[in-house]
Amino acid sequence: MSTRLLIVEDQFIEANNLKLILKSAGYEVCSIARSVPIAISIVEKERPDLVLLDIFLQGDLTGIDLAKTLENRNIPFVYISANSNKEVLDAAKATQPYGFLVKPFRKKDVLVMLDVAWYLYQQRQEKKRMDSAEPDMVLKQIPKQEEITTIIGDSAGIKELLKNIRIVSQSNTSVLILGENGTGKELVAKAIHENSARKHKPLVVVNCAALPANLIESELFGHEKGAFTGATSKRIGKFEQANEGTIFLDEIGELPMDVQAKFLRVLQEKEIESVGGETRKVNVRVVAATNRNLEEEVASNNFRVDLYYRLNVFPLELPPLRERKEDILPLAHHFLKLHAAAQGKLISRFAPRVEDALVQHNWPGNVRELQNLIERAVLLAEGSQIESLHWQVAQKAKTSVSAAQTKIKTMTENERSHIISVLESCNWKIAGRGGAAEILDVNVSTLNSRIKKLGISKEIVLRREKGE
Repeated sequence: MSTRLLIVEDQFIEANNLKLILKSAGYEVCSIARSVPIAISIVEKERPDLVLLDIFLQGDLTGIDLAKTLENRNIPFVYISANSNKEVLDAAKATQPYGFLVKPFRKKDVLVMLDVAWYLYQQRQEKKRMDSAEPDMVLKQIPKQEEITTIIGDSAGIKELLKNIRIVSQSNTSVLILGENGTGKELVAKAIHENSARKHKPLVVVNCAALPANLIESELFGHEKGAFTGATSKRIGKFEQANEGTIFLDEIGELPMDVQAKFLRVLQEKEIESVGGETRKVNVRVVAATNRNLEEEVASNNFRVDLYYRLNVFPLELPPLRERKEDILPLAHHFLKLHAAAQGKLISRFAPRVEDALVQHNWPGNVRELQNLIERAVLLAEGSQIESLHWQVAQKAKTSVSAAQTKIKTMTENERSHIISVLESCNWKIAGRGGAAEILDVNVSTLNSRIKKLGISKEIVLRREKGE
C-alpha cells in the first residue's frame, strides 16, 4: 500500500506541480485542499499519512491553525512556504513540524524532506512511547550505565539534561546540542559517547569554525593523492577516522552550504565521498553543536532546512549558568580542587564574601568564564583560602588607558596589548562566533600567527599579572 499525502495549497500551479512530483515518486495524493475547512474534511474522509501545507491559505484560518489539528490527530506535516517573516516562522516552529520546504523547491528537495519527515516522525513516536511509559519500565530498558561525573550540578535543568543523555546515548539518533558559548557542549557530547555502545571506538572532535575554508571538504571527507595541487599523499577524513564511533561537530552553523549537502548525504545514506575518490560506507554516530539560532540561519538561507530537521531529532539545550545559580558553588569548588592540584597548592576553600560574589555574578561567559576565573584566582592566591577573585583582570578589555599605561608604546606593544585585551574579554577563545578573530575581524590563521610572533600565551600573561 502506497503512502497517501494531502496537499494544502491555495495556488493551483504550485499545488499541481507538487502533485506531479509526488505521483512520479510513487506517492498516492489525496484531493488538493485550498483552505483549512476543506483540508479537515479531506482528512476525515481520506485519512492521509502525511500533510504538506502552506501557511497562508484561502479564508481566515492558516496552515498553522491546521497544524494544531493534525498534531492532535497524530498526523505528521511539513510546511511549504515562501514566507521568511520571523514572527510567522516562530509561530510555525511552535507547532513542531516535521519539516519545512522553502519555495521555490526542486523535486529532489521535496523527496529528501519527505524522507526526513518520516524519520523524524518515527523518532518522535518512539520518544512519546518512552515518555508515556512508567518510569521503572523506562529505566529497565536503559542498560546500567556509569555515573556521569563530568557534568556537575544539582539544578532541575542539569538533572533533566543528564536523564536525556542517558536515554539518547543508547540509540544511534543524531543529537543537536544547543547552548551559549561556555556552557559545556563538548562535555555533553563526550558523555553521550562514553555512555553509548560505541564508547570503546573513536570519538573525533571537530571545530567547524576553525577549519580552513579551502580545506573543509578535505578535512571532513578526506582526499586522494593527486586530487588537487599540494595533495602529495592520501588523507583520511574526520568521518572515516570516526568510523564505528562518534563524530562531534562543534559550531555546525559555520559549515558552507556545499559542505552541508555532503554532510546531509552522510546522515541519510551513511556514506562519504573523498575529494578525488570513490563513495564508501561509514558507520558513524553524529553529535553536532551550535550557539547559533539555526531557525534564523535557515530563514536567511545560510543553513539547509533539510539538514536542520535531520539533525534536530533529539535536541539538548544547555541552560546558561545564570539560570542555575544553585550549581555555581559546586562548580567553583570542583574547579578549585582541580586547579589547586595542578598548581601544587593547598587551597581548599573560598572566603564567604568570595562565595557571595560568585553567586551574584551574571556569568555571561558561563562555565568557561567561571573556570578561567578560578584558575586565575588559584594562580594568584598566597594562602589556603581564596580571598579575592581579581575581577579587575576581566575589566581591562574595557579600559582604554590606565595609570600604568601612560608611557608611549610602540606599534608592536600596542598590537600585543590590544590582542591580549580582546582575548581576555572573550575568555581566550580564538575561533568561532564571539571569538577574538571575529572581534578583530581577521582570519583565524592570521591571528594565530600574530599571537605566536608576539609571544602571547595565557600562562605568561597570568604570571606577569601576579608579578613573577
